[in-house]
Amino acid sequence: MKSHAMLRYAAAIPLAVILAAAPALAQNQSAPDALVRSAVENVIGTIQTDAGTRSGDMAKITAVVQKQFLPYTDFQYTTRLAVGKAWADATPEQQKQLFEQFQALLVRTYALSLSQLREQNVKFQYRASQAGGSANDTVVRTTVHANGEDMQIDYRLTRSSGGWKIYDINMMGAWLIEVYRRQFADIVARDGVDGLVKYLVRHNARAAAV
Repeated sequence: MKSHAMLRYAAAIPLAVILAAAPALAQNQSAPDALVRSAVENVIGTIQTDAGTRSGDMAKITAVVQKQFLPYTDFQYTTRLAVGKAWADATPEQQKQLFEQFQALLVRTYALSLSQLREQNVKFQYRASQAGGSANDTVVRTTVHANGEDMQIDYRLTRSSGGWKIYDINMMGAWLIEVYRRQFADIVARDGVDGLVKYLVRHNARAAAV
């Protein structure tokens, strides 16, 4: 699949429903499944009760994602994994640009997804993580009930100095990092790391203009 098509596909997946969080840092010390529950229910609650976000104001929805979702993620880790081997070859400035642009892409993806679900009656079921006390990586599985349909969502979390952080999601059998890793590898092979940075900048500029 072409890179443009893959980005449109990823942006169309309603990931934001299941990825956002309340800005209480203490909750990052929770068990992984408790953190995911808090993340889901707080962000959805904000989106569904605020007049601006309920009306579909994308700037306001994006602001909610930035404020309530980002504190519970490790998008720098996500970026490293998605860029793959090219990350080690990138300069510190290139790494900074890749992280900033990829984070902007993901935030907008979640905001677009939330805008589609802001007026729906959404319910969630959570299954506790099986991570042991010494585990540093785990998966929390959830089921989303919306409009009479069920969707299976898996979240991958890593343990950091600030507690558990969400860094990947599996929907419809596709982990987000794997989707991006394939398209990013094609771009880097053709245009180098600078080409990937420029591609992300162009993509984000087009998305912001819509």
